[in-house]
Amino acid sequence: MAYDYDDQNIFAKILRGEIPNDTVLETDYSLAFRDIHPQAPLHVLVIPKGPYVCYDHFAQEASDAEILDYTRAIGKVCALEGVEEGGFRLISNAGEAGVQEVPHLHVHILAGRPLGRMLAKA
Repeated sequence: MAYDYDDQNIFAKILRGEIPNDTVLETDYSLAFRDIHPQAPLHVLVIPKGPYVCYDHFAQEASDAEILDYTRAIGKVCALEGVEEGGFRLISNAGEAGVQEVPHLHVHILAGRPLGRMLAKA
């Protein structure tokens, strides 16, 4: 599958410094920041700095260094925010059916309250 990256998406603009963010963690290949419309008491987004549309795009085309850094950045955010203690949810949506709103890979780390079941039976 070919992936067309839109360099005008909001996360690309954040990475270029055109839009401010509330940074939680920044590494060589990743950026974590607080969601401006939190869905839980703790809601942090973690994005790679590279132009990846979704997780499968990233998994297929990112360098080993990018993959390692991104995975470790997610773990560091979880540790910094103390989410392991009460539990948390990690979500990455992909494509239209997956309700992906921004076409740049991102994971949501949500915690701080019971989050309920993820999906109801159809």
